[in-house]
Amino acid sequence: MSADITTRRAYRRTDDYTPGTPKIKVTTEPLPLPLSATKVLIKVHAVALNYRDANISNGGNPWPVTPHGVIGNDAAGEVITIGDQVKTLKVGERVAPNTDTENLTGRETARSWLAADEDGVLADYLVYDEKVLGKLPTYLDWIQASIIPCAGVTAWSALKGAEIGQSVLIQGTGGVAMFALKLAKVAGLRVILSSSSDQKLQTVCEQFPEPPISTVNYATNPNWHEDVLRHTDGVGVDIVLENGGPGTLLKSMKCTRRGGIVSQVGYLDRQKFDDALEILPLLIDRRIVLRGINAGSKADMNDLTAALTATRIKFDDIIDSTWAFDKADEALQYVWEGKQVGKVVIQI
Repeated sequence: MSADITTRRAYRRTDDYTPGTPKIKVTTEPLPLPLSATKVLIKVHAVALNYRDANISNGGNPWPVTPHGVIGNDAAGEVITIGDQVKTLKVGERVAPNTDTENLTGRETARSWLAADEDGVLADYLVYDEKVLGKLPTYLDWIQASIIPCAGVTAWSALKGAEIGQSVLIQGTGGVAMFALKLAKVAGLRVILSSSSDQKLQTVCEQFPEPPISTVNYATNPNWHEDVLRHTDGVGVDIVLENGGPGTLLKSMKCTRRGGIVSQVGYLDRQKFDDALEILPLLIDRRIVLRGINAGSKADMNDLTAALTATRIKFDDIIDSTWAFDKADEALQYVWEGKQVGKVVIQI
């Protein structure tokens, strides 16, 4: 089947940040064939977009990126050809590259991010070394499986250390947040959800009525951390899935219990970071564990796949929308404007 496949279609950034211009365009390019000994050819069935993709495509990434790179780091694909020394994968298996292709066990010192240091995954075919590929659950359809490598592993990593009965503040209603909400509910955590939209909060609460979700609107209440404290009888939450960054980190720490964890997963807020003098004494006084989350390792992805396979959690209820491959630029703009509740997926 793969003998005739020599090229691929991939969406590369235009690097044109003029409002109203396309941010990505499809290209046809040769695949790196023949496969070397440990490489794998993958047919991509779905790619899930993240805010990170929209941010990079609009010139807002805080780290350097390669010019005109392929976007995307959340994908689900099928192995269709393997090199003659591939030992861990077989034709027909479901796989995805890890978001950080250098982060295999969590102990590596180097890093290489998909869609930043190297090309991403928004293409119909991919070639990767077997060592960077994690396996995906077989019980999920391609759409649901595509949200696991980045959004899923990020949520999984951010909630590490949580125990049944503890509380978690989840910021936002995007892909990582909604995946974390699903995991938190299954794990028996009490969820407090924040958003700038009462409508989005209402939608999520109606979708997941039991046990009830507490909500906070950070747009209408500048002191939203006080609402979180009221929801926890003044103690604070055990874990914060911190998605804002400079404009929200201090308040997230203020509503974290002593000895709690703040998992910094995003940087949506673009305010200037001017809270450093207050953050350090607060960090020490409250004994807060502040940890940066860059998705996770390949081992984390495999652990998540094993946990999902055991619990059979479905994610169709947090898929905001699916888009055709030729509508990828429109889907990216949809994410950039923050219209989604949950995941936006490109079907290929």
